[in-house]
Amino acid sequence: MGPALARSGQALPAQLQSALVELGGEMVGEPSEVQANGGDRLYRQLIVAVTAVAAAWRIFYLVVTKWSRHLMLNDSLYYSSQAYQNAHGHWFRNVLGDHPGAEHAPLTSVLLTPSSLLSNHEFWQRATNTLVGIAVIPLIAMVARRVGGRRVAVIAAVIASVYPNLWMNDSLIMSETLSTLLAVAALWFALRHRDRFEVRSALTLGVVVGLAALARSELLLLAPLFALIGLRSQPIRQWAGRGLAIMLATLAVLAPWVAYNATRFDSLVIVTTNEGGALRGANCDETYSGPAMGGWSVLCVLDNIDRPDEDASERAVRLRHEAVTYIKDHASRLPVVVAARLLRAADLYGVGDLVRFDVGEERAKWASWAGIVCWWLLAPLAVLGWWRQRRSNGWMLMAPAVGVLITTVVFYGAHRLRSPMEPVVIICAAVALAHWMPTQSFLSRRRV
Repeated sequence: MGPALARSGQALPAQLQSALVELGGEMVGEPSEVQANGGDRLYRQLIVAVTAVAAAWRIFYLVVTKWSRHLMLNDSLYYSSQAYQNAHGHWFRNVLGDHPGAEHAPLTSVLLTPSSLLSNHEFWQRATNTLVGIAVIPLIAMVARRVGGRRVAVIAAVIASVYPNLWMNDSLIMSETLSTLLAVAALWFALRHRDRFEVRSALTLGVVVGLAALARSELLLLAPLFALIGLRSQPIRQWAGRGLAIMLATLAVLAPWVAYNATRFDSLVIVTTNEGGALRGANCDETYSGPAMGGWSVLCVLDNIDRPDEDASERAVRLRHEAVTYIKDHASRLPVVVAARLLRAADLYGVGDLVRFDVGEERAKWASWAGIVCWWLLAPLAVLGWWRQRRSNGWMLMAPAVGVLITTVVFYGAHRLRSPMEPVVIICAAVALAHWMPTQSFLSRRRV
C-alpha cells in the first residue's frame, strides 16, 4: 500500500490512468460544452467509485475487527459512556462519577448519542464514526478540486481512500474522525471566503470553525489563522471587518457551551477541562528524558488524583499550575523537549513509543506502522505540492499545519494531534503527483 503512494502518476492503477488520460483526448484550447459536461460526469463517477471502495474497506475493517471488541482504558471510554448517558437523559456527566463532565469537547459525544440507544451500542457508535470517515473522502476531493482541479481531486480521493492515518481512526470511538471532517470543511469554506471575501462567507467560515472547536478544542486556533485571509490582498478596513466576523461567529458557536459550563463549574471552562491534564502529562520526568521524551505520560497525571474539595475545572487549574512550575524548574531541558515533540509529530523520533501510544488507543499495530511509512512517503511530496501552490493557496493550506505546530510545541507530539493536517498532506501530495502526470487529460482542466 505505502510504496504505491510515493510513485508518480504512471504508477496509478491502469484503469484510473486510462480515465485520467484518454477520456480528455488531445484537446487544444478550451473544451466544448459537451466535453466539459462529459468530464464533469466522469469526474463524479470516479469520486463515487473511489468513495465506494473506501467505504467497503472501512466497513469490512469495522465488522471484522470491532464487532465484539470491548473498549480499552483510554479516551474512547469517555466518549462512549458520556454518549450513553446523554441518550438516557443524563447530559454531559463524568463517566467516573455523578458530577459534571467536560473532559473533552462535546460534539463527538453528541454525534454518538443516537446510536447509544441501540443494543450493542458500542459497535454502533463505531459505525457512526465510520460513516463520518467515509464522508471525509469526497470532502477532501472537493477541497482538492478547488485547489488544483479535477485531476488533483481524483488523486487526493484515491490517496485518502487507502491512507491508514485516516481509516484506522474511523472505527474508534474517538474525536479524530469528526474533527478531521470539520477541519476539511473549514478549509473548504476558507477557500470560498478567500474567493468571495464577503461578510456572509466570513460568518459561515466562523460557524464551521466553531463547530470544529467543539469537536477538538485545539481547532479553535483555526479562527485567528483563517482571520488572516486577505491581509495582503484586501483593504485593511475590509480585511479587519471580515476577520472580526470570523472570530465573532466562532465565539457565538462556542458561547452556549461556555455559558452551560459556567453553571456547572467553579472556574472558567471554554471548551474542556482537559488542558491541565494534557500539560501536566507532557511536562514531567517521564516526558523530559527517556523513550517518552516529547510525548505524554498518564503516570504524571495519575500522581495528581482528584481532591475532594475541587471540581474538574479547579483540578485543571491546579494541574496547569503544576505543569508551568515544572517547565520553569526545568527550563534548560525545554528546547530539547520541544524539538523531540516536533520530531515525534513528523515520525522522525520516538517512533516505537508512538506506535505503543497508538496501540493503547486501540489502533492496530500493523496499521500504525503502515501509517508511518505512508507518512514518510507523502510528506516530502506534500512539501513539493505546497510549494507549487504557495502563491495561490499557500496560507489556506498552511493554516491547519500551523495549528498542529502550535499544539505540538505547547503540548506533545502524537499522531492524534497531527490528524487535522493529514488531509492537507494528502491534497498537497496530490498536487505534486498531478504535476508529474501526462497533461493531455480532461481532468487537467480546472473547474471549480
